[in-house]
Amino acid sequence: MKIVRAKDYYDMSRKAANIISAQIIMKPDCVLGLATGSTPIGTYEQLVEWYKKGDLDFSSVTTINLDEYRGVTKEDPHSYYYFMREKLFSQVNIDLSRTYIPDGMDDDAQHACRFYEEIISRCGGIDLQLLGLGHNGHIGFNEPGTAFEARTHLVNLTEATRKANQRFFADDENVPRQAYTMGIKSIMQAKKIVVVVSGKDKAEALCAAVQGEITPNVQASVLQLHNDVTIVADQEACSLLEV
Repeated sequence: MKIVRAKDYYDMSRKAANIISAQIIMKPDCVLGLATGSTPIGTYEQLVEWYKKGDLDFSSVTTINLDEYRGVTKEDPHSYYYFMREKLFSQVNIDLSRTYIPDGMDDDAQHACRFYEEIISRCGGIDLQLLGLGHNGHIGFNEPGTAFEARTHLVNLTEATRKANQRFFADDENVPRQAYTMGIKSIMQAKKIVVVVSGKDKAEALCAAVQGEITPNVQASVLQLHNDVTIVADQEACSLLEV
């Protein structure tokens, strides 16, 4: 596991984007696993900037997103489909038919999860997976206690996770209670993993993930077992890490 210490959020975003852009340049038809949430936004903005300068070409790239709220349509501004379209897909030359996000409107959970795993397999697996880090150490929507062996599955979101996402919704009642997410086993099969972490409020979670015991109670701790993980974190997020 490699830890890249960044000065601030902007520096973190640029350093993470550097790793992703290198992957695209080295393998133009690569498969990128993408994350949503506030932390990766700066990374996507940097990638868009480099694309507009002519430094990146997304035309052969395939993307597979981590998760999606259940019961939320693609047109809903709260959906991760909408998020990805606004933050990245509509601003680069990516082929939308090669972008995959779980179908939040599929009421058959078994079908939705099995179908998504088939997509990952059909694409040949993920070359580089981008992750954020939850306050409780979760990655994707894999809540504490979820088995490491889980593949794509339906999650009942904890109140802590729903509260963390409440700022994106009008009120608490509108925050979805379930989501489809790639499981830890699916994430760990990515060839390379990049985690972006920003802010003092993530310092405890990062410390537990990097220097604590490997336990399902801190889902990100399993990343210690992967052979190619780079964590890009700003100074505040790194404040509790041993030198």
